[in-house]
Amino acid sequence: MSRRRRAGRRAINPDSRYNSTLVTQLINMIMVDGKKSTAQSIVYGAFERVSEKLAKGDPIDLLLGAMENIRPRLEVKSRRVGGATYQVPVEVPFDRQQSVAFRWIIASARGRKGVAMRDALADEIVDAYNNTGAVVKKREDTHRMAQANRAFAHLRW
Repeated sequence: MSRRRRAGRRAINPDSRYNSTLVTQLINMIMVDGKKSTAQSIVYGAFERVSEKLAKGDPIDLLLGAMENIRPRLEVKSRRVGGATYQVPVEVPFDRQQSVAFRWIIASARGRKGVAMRDALADEIVDAYNNTGAVVKKREDTHRMAQANRAFAHLRW
């Protein structure tokens, strides 16, 4: 960590098709080895599949609904007090909620072997929108862990 100054947040340019910074973040997180056009084709193809499967219109609204269902509100952080390590529940800032949710959804989509990435990503978004699937279970597990350790909330820093 730098001693001079805190690093500032960079502005994210909206994507060309949907004019959304949220989509740009998703594209950038899916991108591997700087292949942005490949990541864009994956995301845009997944959005087309999602709007076909749910038949509810705008894929950005569907993505927002899915994100609302999978963003973690609480998580646990390790805190060392004396010789013991405690799992302390903390509230998650909004930026971290977004990035963790994207990370979970992408990891779950990559974990679906034998399926094209655009299909796997579309399936994960549909599952998250319907409040089912592995990503929603992961969020529930995270919240359950925070609830179980709320006795150590006084150790928050």
